[in-house]
Amino acid sequence: MKATEVLMEEHRVIERVLTALERAATRLSKGQDVYLRFFAGTAVFITNFTDGNHHYKEEVLLFPALVENGLSKETGPVAVMLAEHAEGRRLNQKMKQATERLQTSDDAARNELVQNALSYVKLLRQHIYKEDNILFPMADKVIPADQQQQLTEAFERKEHDETGDNVHEKYLGLAERLEKECLR
Repeated sequence: MKATEVLMEEHRVIERVLTALERAATRLSKGQDVYLRFFAGTAVFITNFTDGNHHYKEEVLLFPALVENGLSKETGPVAVMLAEHAEGRRLNQKMKQATERLQTSDDAARNELVQNALSYVKLLRQHIYKEDNILFPMADKVIPADQQQQLTEAFERKEHDETGDNVHEKYLGLAERLEKECLR
């Protein structure tokens, strides 16, 4: 499997969590109750899987390979993706803060949580579309086959955390729990 295929497979898992997050934020915006642990769990997924695993692979492994093979880090697709990753981190931090404030009955936090969650969902859906349809096909063309194989091997090494656990499997389980949790 090519490195870009691994990333696209991860996108499908991230999209499942985005759908659950959108559903929960919409329910919250309508005044319906949503377990706050759902939003805390979503923040854990975003921090550890989306950012700590998936974006790590892109920022530390794929993007430098793209730059090495002729793309600019300061302009164009790589620069846009890096800026969007930073914006996603900012929105996730805002969601975490709003979730904490909501636990103390701060009513303004409800609207802030909804706004940041829906902004995050919109950002990531557009981001994933651009990567799947523009950046990854470009990567498949400009990165030589031997370097593609090295990327895939590096991705595989990143898949196992310090304890040897498979990160993908661990967070796939969390994604499934979040999907069920948002329906309660």
